[in-house]
Amino acid sequence: MNWKCEISAAAARIVGHAQVTPVMESTALGLDYPVEMKLEHLQHTGSFKARGAFNTLLSSDVPEAGVVAASGGNHGAAAAYAARALGYPAKIFVPEIAGPSKIALIKQTGADLSVVSGEYANALTGAQEHEEATGAMQIHAYDAPSTVAGQGTCFSEWEAQGLQADTVLVAVGGGGLIAGALAWFDGTRKIVAVEPATSCALNAALQAGEMVDVTVSGIAANALGARRIGSICFGLAQGMTSVLVTDEAIAEAQQRLWRAHRILVEPAGATALAALISGAYQPTPGERVAVLICGGNISPDPLNG
Repeated sequence: MNWKCEISAAAARIVGHAQVTPVMESTALGLDYPVEMKLEHLQHTGSFKARGAFNTLLSSDVPEAGVVAASGGNHGAAAAYAARALGYPAKIFVPEIAGPSKIALIKQTGADLSVVSGEYANALTGAQEHEEATGAMQIHAYDAPSTVAGQGTCFSEWEAQGLQADTVLVAVGGGGLIAGALAWFDGTRKIVAVEPATSCALNAALQAGEMVDVTVSGIAANALGARRIGSICFGLAQGMTSVLVTDEAIAEAQQRLWRAHRILVEPAGATALAALISGAYQPTPGERVAVLICGGNISPDPLNG
């Protein structure tokens, strides 16, 4: 697949539907070097996921039964938002660990929502059963070409905005976002995968040499809690740098973003930065680094409880 062409086509397709999110450079994060950041938590529904959802819907023949999606929360909200914007019914399955703020966000879209026990894998089972029973089109959270191409627009957009970094750090759950980064940059910049130590499907797969199931827990599990890495990501990620961070490092990164810039993000949104804060990834002298701030749906909602 010519990923550059697919991502460029997706970028043209979602114009007017997805937000162009801002970028900034910070020297106030307690590090000895500046960090470029793209503030994708300012995207519709608070995460990059709207890009893939809009690209999928705009490039597909959507059946009368509408769409269905399984999600830890952010993808479900994005799929529901995109479906409503384009006039399609949506059925969303999320696990209980999605948390009240993300569940409330999905409800606000008017989608038909089912909250299931357990983790993301259980929500995916529910979505697959609904797809088979009704003929609805599934918008996969991370392991579909249209999703990956949509997420890749985040990086084509960032490059057009003047990205200077040699190295871009990206948080990983199921792998759709970092697959988009790997596909777009195609070796022209170093991509570093950052995962919580307790939710590390990509790291485990790279260590094992094959996709494997992992147990999932920790403060970012409702966004980065895929039990198994996506096959598209695994195929693109061979030989890449992968690091793990603790929940404590993620929480510290959240706090530094708030103290330095009044940027309030969920744990997943601070995970890539946590690799720099904790030293899990240490740039070489003169290496220019950037992090993607990928999600802002903090729980509990700081304004509504």
